[in-house]
Amino acid sequence: MLSRLSDRLARLEEIAAAALAAAVTLLILVNVAFRAAGSPLYWISELAIFAMIWMTFLIAGAVLKRRQGIAVTLVADALPSFGHRLLMALVDLAVLVFAVLLLWLCWRWYQPLELARLGFDVRAFQGATFNFIYAENTSTLGIPKFWVWLIVPWFALSLTFHGLINLGGSLRGLRDPSQAPMAPGSKPPEPPEASP
Repeated sequence: MLSRLSDRLARLEEIAAAALAAAVTLLILVNVAFRAAGSPLYWISELAIFAMIWMTFLIAGAVLKRRQGIAVTLVADALPSFGHRLLMALVDLAVLVFAVLLLWLCWRWYQPLELARLGFDVRAFQGATFNFIYAENTSTLGIPKFWVWLIVPWFALSLTFHGLINLGGSLRGLRDPSQAPMAPGSKPPEPPEASP
């Protein structure tokens, strides 16, 4: 059930990333038209940049979920079936460790409990923590940057969830080769040889 939820979440991230890619294209075309007309809209450039950042983080989570990241597979291809499955489990563990570390860093960055403890008073929060995340605005849009940066904690949370599911699948594959997840482009496990 959790694996299906992870698959659906990855699919939603792909759809959102595709929508953002279309939005970036549209924003750039609109900006080109306004610049050609002699009255550029500077906030469009900033919005396009933020849309591209969100698109990148969303698709990165989905790519890592599906194990479709760019990889040099020379060593993995040379390993026997068990070694290949063990290497996949180690890669999944590395992704999970990275995701959990990033999630922890985001928690320390946003400090939501401290903000709540101070009654969501941004000035008191800044004085107590010397953290100005909630005070800085974007250059042309004028919105608080922490809204734009929320994609990083989302990515960390999503990747933690995907990483847990992938690692669970890899560990099951170590015990039972028939349950081993297949990385894109990898060969299926070799069936055991029949004895004469």
